[in-house]
Amino acid sequence: MVLDVLREHSVRASFFVLGHKLADPARRSLTERAFSEGHWIGNHTYSHSIPLGMRHEPDAPEEEIGRTQKLLGRLAHPNRFFRPIGGGSLDNRLLSPAALDYIVRHRYTCVLWNCVPRDWVEPDRWPATALAEIERRPWTLMVLHDLPTRAMRHLDKFIIEAKATVEIVQEFPPECVPIAEGRIVRPIDSYVSKVR
Repeated sequence: MVLDVLREHSVRASFFVLGHKLADPARRSLTERAFSEGHWIGNHTYSHSIPLGMRHEPDAPEEEIGRTQKLLGRLAHPNRFFRPIGGGSLDNRLLSPAALDYIVRHRYTCVLWNCVPRDWVEPDRWPATALAEIERRPWTLMVLHDLPTRAMRHLDKFIIEAKATVEIVQEFPPECVPIAEGRIVRPIDSYVSKVR
């Protein structure tokens, strides 16, 4: 349904997918459809269980990021987009020092966000929250979730209302990309835990 709505409005989005979901043929098929329709596909960890900044096992970055990247294969964006998990918060739980090293060494592009309308918590009120957030900044990178909350049934109306005031583009605002193809290009310390 989400892909149908995006196609109807000629909107291209970015989908950050979980590695463990790619093992399901139906979900892999949806990812392949998104890719074929011009949406960007990125990595959102394998398990989506514990933020990497709270995990200090040496193999956690390979298990969460590398494993998912292998599963994405040809579907992955050439810039190796990775979005850490954070429950909507931008803080030092996002990355461990080992995860940061891994991202840099393997030339990932780390994509953050500046708007999380908490659609998974308020499935009927998120569009109003999102539209108010759009008004507050010159370029919004919004995180939405296609979960069984039925929040995405409001996507069509949201896109219509958003397009009345802003242009919807597929690119990311520079301030939301602290690491580009393995190069740290914006301050990153506040997103990295201090424990090694």
